[in-house]
Amino acid sequence: MDLTHELATSNVNRAYSLAGTSIAIFTFMLIFLYPRFASGEINPLLFQLTLVVMSVATFSFAFASFYYYASSLGSRIDDAEQALYSRRGDCFWLLGCTLLFLDPSLILLSVKLLAVASLWFVLWLTYVLFVIRYFPRVETARKSSGRGAARAG
Repeated sequence: MDLTHELATSNVNRAYSLAGTSIAIFTFMLIFLYPRFASGEINPLLFQLTLVVMSVATFSFAFASFYYYASSLGSRIDDAEQALYSRRGDCFWLLGCTLLFLDPSLILLSVKLLAVASLWFVLWLTYVLFVIRYFPRVETARKSSGRGAARAG
């Protein structure tokens, strides 16, 4: 098994683990916050936005897993297509992580813990700025071949 295949397999496992964790967080949010939503104790729009963010994060991890799996197919697909799938997996993984890290500030806002929510939001913005600066350096590089280069992107 080559290093690229091992990395893709590890990425599949990580992304599935994060998707499972996201589903658990989503479930616990419903268990603990839905009664407060139903009784009108928390902002209904903010609560629903929090659930939407968590849903998109979860499905981003699921899509990342699919693309990382596709990139692990090795000799069944060419190098350019393999790199394309890896890049797409990287982007979905990044979207999932970014939204997963946003969710606590939304939850804290929902339960009116403004100081802690503000601190978490500042940390999240710091993360976003860090990602904007460094993600292009760690994202899977583009590979070109005759067939795959025209479809890359």
